[in-house]
Amino acid sequence: MKKRMLAVILSIMMVAAMLAGCNAGSRSGGEDSHKVGITIQNLSNAYWAGVMGKLGGLLDEKGWDYTIVDCKDNSGTQISQIENFMISGCDLIMVHASDAVAVEGVCKEAMERGIKVMCWDDPMENTTANWVLDNKVLGEEIGKTAAEFINEHFTPENKAQVTVIGYPSTKVLKDRADGIKEGLEANCEDNYEIIAEVDGLEAPEAQTNVESVMSAHPDANVFVGVCAGAMIGSNEALLAEFGRGNIPDYYGIITTDVTQQQLDSLKADGEAVRAIVGFEGSNLDTAKACVEMFERILSGEDFKSDRNVIREIGPITRDNIDEILEGM
Repeated sequence: MKKRMLAVILSIMMVAAMLAGCNAGSRSGGEDSHKVGITIQNLSNAYWAGVMGKLGGLLDEKGWDYTIVDCKDNSGTQISQIENFMISGCDLIMVHASDAVAVEGVCKEAMERGIKVMCWDDPMENTTANWVLDNKVLGEEIGKTAAEFINEHFTPENKAQVTVIGYPSTKVLKDRADGIKEGLEANCEDNYEIIAEVDGLEAPEAQTNVESVMSAHPDANVFVGVCAGAMIGSNEALLAEFGRGNIPDYYGIITTDVTQQQLDSLKADGEAVRAIVGFEGSNLDTAKACVEMFERILSGEDFKSDRNVIREIGPITRDNIDEILEGM
């Protein structure tokens, strides 16, 4: 009886010790375990859904405690999510801000509590570090990549009829659209004209707006844009107009973001996607780079001299697509 009682007591002590260790690891940000709260704009975006899926898998492998939520582009919701992360004892909060100005205050509060804060996409003030794209440069690279296609297929006597698909109500995307136009101007050989500028953050909106452009401008043939939705929607519009395999080779779509659907269209025969300007590479490449940022921040690296860490960008074409597909 005494032996049985002793075994029970030892079991209880072991469970208590395990629970204490888990709590300490997730709250203190020890060497082997951290607690991370992640809030992003919207998981209905295919790019974000893909990257967050890979990121979650990597954090599972590391044994970290994490939560990934989206705010559905509502700043009030995002503020509440950040407050909940503070209460739950996160070591690090990552914010993909719906409105960077709106969350500055709550991020400052998190910093004052000793919680590290990382912003993805915006050069915020109240953060440990910002992991950002130079969106003007990204746009310029999209424009340059589109110019290579235009210079191959068009002349000053036969100009490309270009549609720019943007979303000017968001500063990040406005910067990209402005950069696209500058990239076209700097790299084209007087062989294009912009015939329309339309919104197209999500694919259905982009498809509807591109179909309207094609109705008003039957010769519209090159479509450049700021995101995955712009590419997917305009490609669907062209497939509906011509049918797969019947799209003329001088029709082209060049945008950014890296989703499985975009890559499949780039690799497929008979579609209009010509190139993607991506970040890091595949979803897995981006997730790995994000985890590296987490580790740098949690290790105590000092970002005070330059809080903004610029992400890498580069074109994805048929020449390197197989390598990218492996990491999706």
